[in-house]
Amino acid sequence: MGGFLSIMLTIFGIFLITGAILVILNDNQDSGRKVAWILIIAMLPVIGLILYIVFGLNFRKPGIFKVRNREFLDTFEERASEQTKELLFGTGQEKDIRERYRGLSRLLKKDSGLTVCSNNEIEIITSGGRKLEALVNDLLAAKHHIHFEYFYFLKDDGSRKIKKLLMQKAREGVKVRFIHENIANITIWEGYYNEMKEAGVEVVKFTNPNIFLLSKFNYRDHRKIVVIDGKVGYTGGMNIGDDYFFRWRDTHTRITGNAVAALQYCFLNSWITSGGKIEGNFDEFFPQDRVTHDDKLVQIIPDEPDREFPILHMGAVWTASHSSRYLYIQTPYFVPPEPLLLALKSAALKGCDVRLMVPAKADLFFMDPANKSFYKECLEAGIRIFEKGGRFIHAKTLVSDDYLSIIGSANMDCRSLELSYEINSYIYNEEIARENRSIFLNDLKECNEIKLDEWENRPWYKKFIQAVMRLFAPLL
Repeated sequence: MGGFLSIMLTIFGIFLITGAILVILNDNQDSGRKVAWILIIAMLPVIGLILYIVFGLNFRKPGIFKVRNREFLDTFEERASEQTKELLFGTGQEKDIRERYRGLSRLLKKDSGLTVCSNNEIEIITSGGRKLEALVNDLLAAKHHIHFEYFYFLKDDGSRKIKKLLMQKAREGVKVRFIHENIANITIWEGYYNEMKEAGVEVVKFTNPNIFLLSKFNYRDHRKIVVIDGKVGYTGGMNIGDDYFFRWRDTHTRITGNAVAALQYCFLNSWITSGGKIEGNFDEFFPQDRVTHDDKLVQIIPDEPDREFPILHMGAVWTASHSSRYLYIQTPYFVPPEPLLLALKSAALKGCDVRLMVPAKADLFFMDPANKSFYKECLEAGIRIFEKGGRFIHAKTLVSDDYLSIIGSANMDCRSLELSYEINSYIYNEEIARENRSIFLNDLKECNEIKLDEWENRPWYKKFIQAVMRLFAPLL
């Protein structure tokens, strides 16, 4: 009997592994990602299969987005005014973008529907202390509502200061809605959020995986969004925590003007899709008196794994392909999917000044050799690589040709561009681009440039570790 059971279990295991491999081969994801998963399952059949179910299943399928978000889409269609819909989805502002960038704007709009918004003021924030100061002042001034959505909302001093302020405003009668990414913050006990609920803050979890939906562990809300009274918005790379406020070098934006409506739309989508409730119409969330004294063009673009297309990946590829004079990139993690890597190398080879700035040492031990595993081929193509010392650089920015700036939550890696829920701001403006370029050049003062001949002479064991990590890069 024991022998028969053993044979049946073996057959069942072979059936599962074969089925998983067939699913991987039939998937439309990157070939490198397929090879990495097949390699893991081949080396560690049982563990590999479990890991694939939890972390590997690809949910970027046509139609799933609309099914998953049907409640929000129906609610928004019913309760939002035609003026708000025109502001978010109209095409009237596309003519104000330089002609060569209108294709990018249409590409980005294709998936989310969100268009370019005019009449915006933008403050680029490169100091966590400045973000904390500005955010505190804006929260204190809130009259109607505060909307918060963050990947990390920690328990250190800076985080508790913001938490107490949110609770204070809720007690004053301001409607405070708070989305927390519960997988990333799994070490924070429920009581931390219960204190907020008791003060009147409405709290929802972005994801709530269970034994039957283990694959949800892999799809995390990496966005950083604040909307205050529908008039002031924050988004970018900084989470809520002391590393971001006091220790790291990051880039964030404070926006006033019409683009705040797009941030609001993205937040409400997350809120309702995560189980939050909204009563009444949406007019109160999209006020028409967003006062601004500037005319910067901004396109807010969200991405998520259950949309049909990896739109932020496509946007980065478009930017690399169309940059002619220069393309400067800051990212803490450089593990690009193959199409983006090819576009970056192609840009450098055609004579574009492509520069990449990454931290001298990543905050995650396995990301350091993963980042470095791409150096050699980038250097050979003419991409200049700068490792920043001093404060860890967590910024996620691109700036190109003194016109296009991209500032957001998405790293230049497979996780951000294929798996996570992200949000980026595409800014079409000469002044902002020149400011971003100056920020990049100023950060070069703390950088060491990597040269190809020196890089090829690094120790053999580092080459080996980096080569191994490169195999698993599509999974990072």
